[in-house]
Parts: sequence; structure tokens; C-alpha cells
Amino acid sequence: MAAAEEAAAPTEQPKKRKLSGKRLVLFIILPVLLLGGGGAAAYFLLLKKAPPAAEDQASADGNADAVPGVYVEIPKIEANLESTSKRGNYLSLSLWLEVKNEEESKKIDGVMPRIIDQFQVYLRSLRIDDLQGADGVQRMRDELLMRARAAAKPIEVKDVLIKAMLAQ
Repeated sequence: MAAAEEAAAPTEQPKKRKLSGKRLVLFIILPVLLLGGGGAAAYFLLLKKAPPAAEDQASADGNADAVPGVYVEIPKIEANLESTSKRGNYLSLSLWLEVKNEEESKKIDGVMPRIIDQFQVYLRSLRIDDLQGADGVQRMRDELLMRARAAAKPIEVKDVLIKAMLAQ
């Protein structure tokens, strides 16, 4: 009879313990990520060579653009922005133009009214949403640079720098 009971009773097998999702993350995945992140940080901070200074790299490349230019200040520009609301938006800008040398800075004064006109036409077509974030400001700078180069055609305008900007 005892043998019959043993045969009838199911044999208990030891239960296999599965790792729960929380334990898997806590004890396996998290340490792997921490070690990988620490290793990457150590590589970038300690083992990777520092890039050469800008002047050294420019002289090694023979790049003529590395020579600092001359900055010409543009009179403060104020423009109404395109708006659909009753309350209008406006933009106030103080800018510098970077040119190659002193000779060109004197020449650029002669075409400054044309440059300001081009800037005003462009700025009046902007909406306040166009100037949101760093990308919006960068797009505006690129457009102003393109217009400055076109207006001062024989003179090489290297860059447009923003001194102050207020958009309301």
C-alpha cells in the first residue's frame, strides 16, 4: 500500500527560480551599463589625446581663414516682425560684420546702406516663431550672412556676429 501511495503521489521536482524583471535589471543590466559608461568616460577623459589648439591646426593646414578679421559695427536695427495678432512683435539687433582687413572695413562703410536695407527686408518677413531656439537664431545668422555677402559683393564678408538681440 505504501508503494501504491508513492506511485500515485506526483514526484515533486525542485522549482527553478526565474529572475524577476526587477532583479534582472538591478543585478545584471544596471552593473553592465555602469561599467560600460565608466569605461567610456575613462577612455574619453584620460586616454584620448587632446585635439590640437585651433591656431596650431590652422597653421598646420595652411588655412588663411585662421587670420582674425576686422569687425565693423552695424548701427542698431529694429524691425517689425510679421504677426497675426493685434499686438505686433518686433526685433532689435546689434550686429558686427567680420571682413578680411582694414582696407575692406573702410570700403564696407560705402555699401552699409545697401546691407541694412537687405537686412530690413529679410527681418520684416520673419515671425516670432522663426527665432525660437538656437536653430532659429542660427538660420537667421546664415540668412543675414548670405544677404550681406550679396549686398557688399566685391568685399568679402566673412561672418555676421550678433552683439545683442531682443525679440518681443
